[in-house]
Amino acid sequence: MDVSVDTLTDTHTPFMPQHAPLGMKAQNLHKAPERYGRSGPRLPTTPALLWLRRVFVFGGAIALTAFGAEHINRVFNAMGVTPLGIMIMVLFVVLGFWIALSFTSSLGGFVSLLRRGGLGLGIHRTGPLPTLKSRTAVLMPTYNEDPERVLGGLRAIYDSLNATGQIDAFDFFILADTTNPDVWVQEERAFLALRESTGDAQRIFYRRRHRNTDRKAGNIGEWVTQYGGAYDHMLTLDADSVMDGSLIVRVVSAMEHHANVALIQTLPVIIGGRTLFARMQQFAGRLYGPLIAHGVAWWHGSEGNYWGHNAVIRTRAFAEQAGLPHLPGKPPFGGHILSHDFVEAALMRRGNWAIHMVPGLFGSYEESPPSLTDVAIRDRRWCQGNLQHAKLLGTKGMHWVSRVHMLMGIGSYVTSPLWLLFLLVGILISLQAHFYHPNYFGNGLTLYPHWPQVDPVQAKYVFISTMMILLAPKGLSFIAALFDRETRRGAGGLIRLAISIVLETLIGGLIAPIAMLIQTSGILSILLGRDSGWNAQNRDDDRVSLKEVARGYWVYTVFGIALAVAAWSVSEALFLWMLPVLVGLALAIPLAALTASRDVGLGLRRLGLLLIPEETAPPAILQLASANEQRRIQAQNAPDRPPEEAFAALRTNPSLLKAHLDALPAPRQPGSNIDAHLLVGLVKLREASTLDAALKHLSRAEKAAVLGSTEGVSLICALPS
Repeated sequence: MDVSVDTLTDTHTPFMPQHAPLGMKAQNLHKAPERYGRSGPRLPTTPALLWLRRVFVFGGAIALTAFGAEHINRVFNAMGVTPLGIMIMVLFVVLGFWIALSFTSSLGGFVSLLRRGGLGLGIHRTGPLPTLKSRTAVLMPTYNEDPERVLGGLRAIYDSLNATGQIDAFDFFILADTTNPDVWVQEERAFLALRESTGDAQRIFYRRRHRNTDRKAGNIGEWVTQYGGAYDHMLTLDADSVMDGSLIVRVVSAMEHHANVALIQTLPVIIGGRTLFARMQQFAGRLYGPLIAHGVAWWHGSEGNYWGHNAVIRTRAFAEQAGLPHLPGKPPFGGHILSHDFVEAALMRRGNWAIHMVPGLFGSYEESPPSLTDVAIRDRRWCQGNLQHAKLLGTKGMHWVSRVHMLMGIGSYVTSPLWLLFLLVGILISLQAHFYHPNYFGNGLTLYPHWPQVDPVQAKYVFISTMMILLAPKGLSFIAALFDRETRRGAGGLIRLAISIVLETLIGGLIAPIAMLIQTSGILSILLGRDSGWNAQNRDDDRVSLKEVARGYWVYTVFGIALAVAAWSVSEALFLWMLPVLVGLALAIPLAALTASRDVGLGLRRLGLLLIPEETAPPAILQLASANEQRRIQAQNAPDRPPEEAFAALRTNPSLLKAHLDALPAPRQPGSNIDAHLLVGLVKLREASTLDAALKHLSRAEKAAVLGSTEGVSLICALPS
């Protein structure tokens, strides 16, 4: 049924509450921050003897690196000091320190796990829930995501909070940056359905930005400046986030009792994986993630980090200190800051607010990209954002641990080309040894020859020691699981847990060189000045044809074969030493296809492998989310499902049409900017003879523009079918 705009006379229902402005200005990184009287050498929530923990982590990493460097020097000193020898020593020191730091941090995490630590701030895992006195806004930013899926997760959070009896302390905001006009109207429809199903129009709100200034950071920042004054805290989510209501209440209560804390980050557990790749990610995150998170929390103390979602933030602290400036220059290094979370945490700590990681609580969940390809797309954007942080390292007044966070973020990507360079230099050294014939007696008179001092036993020990340190977090996580009955049983028992670790390690090791080259190519493209853009993340495990996989991964196979030929031509020993890398690259196409397979992933689940406790005994919040997902799937398959195309959806649903019109921005005023897409779109609508003709000729940007105009919507409704 077509609907005329003139017939809409229902009572106006706003999508958002009244404005509650809160000032938030961009920070000057070259001046000391305004701390408003908060000063002192130590924050009240800083753990005792935190300095000693940091000495252990960094001192231990330096000692291990020095020990390894001394032994690697014995391996490569056969022909004296050479440029290649110096290069491989430098690379070994950098990469060795990287894995040694991870090892020493995991030792701290191991101790914390065994002691059931990872809490602090007066938070308790169990017991009666505290009573909240403050107001918290639950923020769900979304960008071209499936609205029903996103709001299904938000509904689960709503129901879980409602079950705590403290729903009155929370309001819920869907903050859309959606540019797809069809998804935009679907968001409005899903939002109205959520309000109707909960019967709660006073607590659930929706806003779509018509200008996507500064992406997600700008989305949150705009909400703060317009509505943040009404809320003590904000809980930031991602489009795939789910959090247990009791966990949220406990964390918000901790914020209420510690006035110096600006942010509390919990550990999100990956769930919902069906492909082999996603199930590997969620298994690794669930088993190794707590050890790693406990480790960093153990030595971060009050100088923690922010991962961009599933964290409670003090709104005043965020507005006061976390306004992000634009970096000088053009993208990819200049412009707005992409990886904003690290920077926001660093700026709040710079303002003398405490940032805490609390990994000892479960109840925070997210999803994993379904394939290596999807991770590569996401990582390209993250890589650019982390490399931008190089421009922020000199920020005046920033805590040294915050600088370490940024350096580690940069290092997580820069180490990929360094590992590749390490391999290539190793081949060159082997080539040099293969074709260089040493002069055993030199040019002077001597009774004894100068024997080459390459020590294969020493080389073997260095390799074994490096691998042990690299794999130690997995082993420590397994040992910790032996003392955790819930984790052990949830992973299928001790035997299946051990098999799963071996399986994840082997497949992950084969994928690692592919990921190394993907990240290296990403860094090269950024250095060449290519911006990552902003694309919606794929969260569906659709089947991918082998032809598509081959098109994307053939180059890694060719590189692997070429590297294998080069290694074999030098020596059989070099070929065998590089075999794990060569096999992974040579099998890039079948590995990418295998790990993207839903059938393989679910088949391993039926065998009881790569299981996590949240699968075998789902907590209440995940049962709520699963029930919502099932209802979504059933609705998608229903014969009377409403249209997804925006024009048709508005023309067949009077209440949706009215709500859409109510939420439109004010008409353009004379002298303001002219929207060329709107002008062209209106002309095309006026000249279109039918609705189908209009849809055929409108671009996506023009379609979105006319949907954002009262005149455009009137023309849409007036067109004959």
